[in-house]
Amino acid sequence: MKKIFVDGNSGTTGLRITERLSERDDIELVTLPDNKRHDVHEREKALNESDVSILCLPDDAAREAVALTKNPDTVIIDASTAHRTAKGWIYGFPELSAEFEEKIKISKRIAVPGCHAGGFVSLVYPLIKAGYLPHDAHLVCHSLTGYSGGGKKMIAQYEDSERDSLLSAPRQYGTGQIHKHLAEMTSVCELETPPIFCPIVADFYSGMEVTVAIFSDMLKDGVGADEIEALYRKTYTGPVITYEERGGESGFYSAASMTGSDGAKITVEGNGERILLISRFDNLGKGASGAALECLNLVLGVDKTNGLTL
Repeated sequence: MKKIFVDGNSGTTGLRITERLSERDDIELVTLPDNKRHDVHEREKALNESDVSILCLPDDAAREAVALTKNPDTVIIDASTAHRTAKGWIYGFPELSAEFEEKIKISKRIAVPGCHAGGFVSLVYPLIKAGYLPHDAHLVCHSLTGYSGGGKKMIAQYEDSERDSLLSAPRQYGTGQIHKHLAEMTSVCELETPPIFCPIVADFYSGMEVTVAIFSDMLKDGVGADEIEALYRKTYTGPVITYEERGGESGFYSAASMTGSDGAKITVEGNGERILLISRFDNLGKGASGAALECLNLVLGVDKTNGLTL
């Protein structure tokens, strides 16, 4: 039975992964007691004795954990931002292609996609790969997320009975255009220029809706919304990511529509001149813990949906 160590199981993502793994009987879950969680020697021992270590840590702590891991057989699945564009690390998004999935299965270093970035990549990568969209495309992305994406501090702010009244309305942030997800959005999609990225947090616990807007004249001749839809249908055949028919919920698209799910839905909307690409998922599901568990399943050689909610 494989030993799985969760390093950093007190944060939102780490807690969800630990809770879900504790329900499985096909693995041995390794955790450290509260008084040992920050003990470097105890962490080093657990990291090197595990078959797979899942890192749910701040970036610097994740880099430290990798440095502490001397066992060449230990697989590391990192949910932090630290290694998403690092050399030698595989981007943990198996639905992008059969090649991505096969690399995850055999890799020792896997980076879990960021929530906002994963939505963007799911929409843009297939278009770049198919030659529908050029590498020098200048893109704009809006992403609406639930407040759980901000971690414990933000959750406490939103759930405080005496909270600031401004929290009742959506709040845009990252306006300096230096958001930490921009690097992977640009790198994974092989874009020459980072997109303009507008993340927005709103007063609901979890869920995410990522939208990329493009003009038809940005696309390869002969490619429009119908051709993009056909490509998405071919790329995302389920069970984790599926194409969703146009129209949403009576013309509306709720960012909370996938709350509680580890799956995602991709949609194309718009008209002949202006096209909207839409990805909806749970920022705590496919955007975090669900994505990590899916990668773990592939590493273990079991059904990739094992333990997922779809």
